[in-house]
Amino acid sequence: MSQIPLVDVKSQYAPLIPELERRFREVLESGQFIRGSNYWAFQEEAAAYLGVSKAVGVANGTDAIVIVLDAMEIGPGDEVICPAFTFYATAESIARRGATPVFADIDPTTLNLDPEDVAAKVTPRTRAIMPVHLFGRPAPMSELAQLGVPLIEDAAQAFGAPGVATVGAVATYSFFPTKNLFCLGDGGLVATSDVELGERVQMLSFHGSRDKTTFDFVGYNSRLDEVQAAMLRLFLTHLDEWNRGRRAAAARYAELGLGELVELPQDESGHIYHLFVCRSPERDRIRAALTEAGIASAVYYTTPLHLQPALRFLGNEPGSLPETERVAEENFSLPLWPGIPVETQEQVVDVVRSAVGAVLPRA
Repeated sequence: MSQIPLVDVKSQYAPLIPELERRFREVLESGQFIRGSNYWAFQEEAAAYLGVSKAVGVANGTDAIVIVLDAMEIGPGDEVICPAFTFYATAESIARRGATPVFADIDPTTLNLDPEDVAAKVTPRTRAIMPVHLFGRPAPMSELAQLGVPLIEDAAQAFGAPGVATVGAVATYSFFPTKNLFCLGDGGLVATSDVELGERVQMLSFHGSRDKTTFDFVGYNSRLDEVQAAMLRLFLTHLDEWNRGRRAAAARYAELGLGELVELPQDESGHIYHLFVCRSPERDRIRAALTEAGIASAVYYTTPLHLQPALRFLGNEPGSLPETERVAEENFSLPLWPGIPVETQEQVVDVVRSAVGAVLPRA
């Protein structure tokens, strides 16, 4: 087991355990575990934080996407453009609805959708574009909006990033325990300022009903449960502080000279660093050295979605998304969380320096 983890979630919530326990007791004493007072209050508080008129808590981030696609009546015969360099749930949700995921390449610097390639993929069957705010960096929403196609923002990794959820028709979130805003299990959210769409999402998440008596749609049983809502209400009040801590940790890696050894994620004011993902052709050597030193690391989307076995029916071939495939071969993430000790980051950089130094040509 690594001595230095990739993410130390417990260090974030440990100081809050007494308050978490108090809130848990309150839920127990209330006897309301589904759609109780915390469920409704968190939705209002999340909507206010995000600057939208409606937020709907659902069971997880994948359900959030599927329900949005259903609410927009996207299904068989329709196309949705999305990246292939993202978690499987993005394209899985599109395919689950019977629609066709159409993959566009990414910008090699931001790792988000390349608007020019997206524009080239738009057809008369395109019903939506689904940008992913990858690793906490906002996607190029203004450029994508100019294409005149509804935008469904997959913001699972970007709760709290400025501007997210305010340009697209709707945004979806995940509260998986390693996310910037997390719960102590599974949870998700849909955020929108489209009143009609928000109401439809609310009903679809509750069996297609407002009152569990009259059922207007064939819906889902997908609700954020009361205990998780109670915890999220507390965590939301600390989110800005946590995101500032992530940005400070990312800046410190640069100050320690890590950028001289590997390609760092390019900073911008809106990046909230859900993960700190670097690039290097010596990725495997670096990761081996980190593992030997007891330092956790990870790689992401090494088999991009357009090459995944379940999506072979789409007919994509290796080489069809060159930037996506190149990043898949070079990316790796380093430990980062709010409050990560300076000494820990120094140790990480020292190990990377030793690993890279072993292969640098002599002067």
